[in-house]
Amino acid sequence: MADRLKISRRDFINGFALSVAAGSSLSPLELMAMAAKDGSTYPPGLTGLRGDHAGSFEVAHALSWQGATWPTPKSLTDDVYDLIVVGGGLSGLAAAFRYRQQVGKDARILVLDPHDDFGGHAKRNEFEVDGKHLIGYGGSQSIDTPGHYSPASSQILKDIGIETDRFYDYFDRSYFSDRKLGSGIYFSQEKYGADSVHRNVVRGFGQRESGPIADVVNAYPLPDEARKNLINLLTTETDYLSDKSRDEKIAFMKRISYTDYLRKHAGVAEEVVVMLRDTIKGLWGVGYDVLSALEGYRLGMPGTSGLGIGELEDEPPGRDEPYIFHFPDGNAGVARSIVRQLIPDAVPGSTMEDLVLSRVDYGLLDRQSNNTRIRLNSTVVNARHVEGDRFVDVVYVTDGQPQRVRGKHAIMACDNKIVPHICPEMSDSQAEAVNLATKIPLVYVSIAVRNWKAFENLGYQSFYIPQPKLMHSFGMDFPVTMGGYGFTQKSDEPTIIHGTYVPTAPDQGLNEREQHNQGRRDLYAKTFDDMERDVVRAMSGALEGGGFQADRDIAGLTINRWPHGYAYEYNELFDPHDWSPQNGPHLAGAARIGRISIANADASAYAYINGSFDAAIRAVNEQIAHG
Repeated sequence: MADRLKISRRDFINGFALSVAAGSSLSPLELMAMAAKDGSTYPPGLTGLRGDHAGSFEVAHALSWQGATWPTPKSLTDDVYDLIVVGGGLSGLAAAFRYRQQVGKDARILVLDPHDDFGGHAKRNEFEVDGKHLIGYGGSQSIDTPGHYSPASSQILKDIGIETDRFYDYFDRSYFSDRKLGSGIYFSQEKYGADSVHRNVVRGFGQRESGPIADVVNAYPLPDEARKNLINLLTTETDYLSDKSRDEKIAFMKRISYTDYLRKHAGVAEEVVVMLRDTIKGLWGVGYDVLSALEGYRLGMPGTSGLGIGELEDEPPGRDEPYIFHFPDGNAGVARSIVRQLIPDAVPGSTMEDLVLSRVDYGLLDRQSNNTRIRLNSTVVNARHVEGDRFVDVVYVTDGQPQRVRGKHAIMACDNKIVPHICPEMSDSQAEAVNLATKIPLVYVSIAVRNWKAFENLGYQSFYIPQPKLMHSFGMDFPVTMGGYGFTQKSDEPTIIHGTYVPTAPDQGLNEREQHNQGRRDLYAKTFDDMERDVVRAMSGALEGGGFQADRDIAGLTINRWPHGYAYEYNELFDPHDWSPQNGPHLAGAARIGRISIANADASAYAYINGSFDAAIRAVNEQIAHG
């Protein structure tokens, strides 16, 4: 089986750039800009390497890595705005929406974003396969525990037309159990000597598959002693810290990683430690080698059930709501809901249901007649006060040329790490607070397949991959049917397979921040061809026994690369134990700078929608109070 496929993919504008480039001296980025100007681009339909795509990061890197500068244009591009928002992700869009609510619908607002689509990490992926329209997500995936949102963030959801209770009708919670599809684990030939798939009895989060665990584990390609260790961890309730009191256990487990707890106290073989290490990467962005043993206990990992600790007093509210609040395009649905409120003509329809199949008219986002304008492909390189403290001038680069706009207020809703480079008026101490955190790199892979018979034949909906080369998991998408869009019901139908890759550098003596930095460097070094090859290899290895043939069954591939992915959340293994979203250096990093406020999930130290919304609400309130 060849690992490199000739998949038909629209790397630029539905083939426009590729076809014209053959007879043109223009670069692909210039061709993309031409297509954007005449309104022919439709970003959700683009495939290939997306996320931080070509053209979205080069200017920012020149600014932050090389100290590049751009001249300040003498004239303003537009008339003065009431508010300029830097960053069109969920926080930036929410800031624009909240500001308009507070000031009035006539407020003039400009949103600038370096990507060719709005939403930040809340991206929508679309495919056309054998006459079927497929919708998936390329980043932020679900509205997590909306019952725990602040009143103001909950109100934003309601005001943009999202009623989360409706998802109880749209999300088929028995879909996989009805079809007897379980969770699998794929051991690759490269790491375990031969490709093999088995039932995954180690799922974490307190979840366990039912059935004879020993029989399953004894078929795993592990040494005898390792299999015995794993069976013991899963079937007994041994107290591996019996010499300590409850309080001593908690304090101790905050200071040791879960993998070291397994090695040094549970006494398990290294093969078991490595197999369990990366089960949490999809949630935390790192493995258990840099997460505490106490976090392993919180999430119900093997070897912790017999400790007798009980409920933790300082534990945040648990997930007492099901993880079902999911649009077919993930939280791109939330972004589109906000844009519909800001620029109704651009997003047809009026309900959260008809939003699913609405096609955004990108040509209307930056109309001169709009009170709110969203300007894409525009990277901000400078923001500073002018005329005393009366205005903020913002310089951005588009099509290689600097432009200058002026606002009465500005909100930085971009990646927090770039803000010190954009805002020269930020103090050194505030910049130091901002730089204590770092983004979590990740990749979300959308694989359009012509059918999912191999999953049905094998009896699995998803796979965990220990010691992966790229994806550490992949599987069928969330079973959501709403607004005229139907999730696949038969295995001979096309659907989207979702894969997750989080680049880390485990067991090399690096802490979490250092692993994120190394992972980001590794991710930038990978080409689309590199990642495509590894995606195909993993799917072929796991599914071939079910009749899967990559060159026949894969119809399209979108790799959403996010080197600056999710916000850093404090890690009790490395950070002071009193740091939390309510207390930590991120608060100093988010301090207002005159008419400039900062709003993003980084500023909340919380990588969820409500972290973005709460930061946006605070920033808007700051600026309104400033006058």
